[in-house]
Formats: sequence, structure tokens, C-alpha cells
Amino acid sequence: MKCEELLAMLNEYVDGGVDPGVCEQFEKHLAGCNPCQVVVDNIRKTITLYKEGQPYELPVQFRERLHSALRMRWKEIHFSSKETE
Repeated sequence: MKCEELLAMLNEYVDGGVDPGVCEQFEKHLAGCNPCQVVVDNIRKTITLYKEGQPYELPVQFRERLHSALRMRWKEIHFSSKETE
């Protein structure tokens, strides 16, 4: 199994909807491919956090940078669209 094949069926794998034979290939690939291990681990952690339903407080500096970037992007979209009208 190649990384592209693994990533194409990743959602089905995480949801448990992959044929057992394919799961074996999937697991074998994961055992030897660190980048794919990281992707699968991140998805599993994301699902776990989502299921727990606990809010996560963003660090203040990160939140401020995020809000600033979103404001700038909003202005770019809304002011540039008015100029083309």
C-alpha cells in the first residue's frame, strides 16, 4: 500500500468501515511510515477531543494572531469585492 492509497481510505479506516484484509495492509503500511502514523494519530486525537466535547482555550497570543488574520482576510474579501462592483 502506498501513502496515497492509505490517505484515500483514511476516513473509512478511522470509522471502522474498511475490509479486514485492507486493514491488515493499512496497519502494515502504518508500521513503517512515520508521516502516515502522524496523520492517523492526529485524526484519532481530533476525534477523541471532539467526542469529549470539552472546550479548549487557545493561548492568548495565538488567539490574537488568529483574530487579526481573520479580520485582515475579511477586509480583503469585502473591500476588494466592492471595488469590482
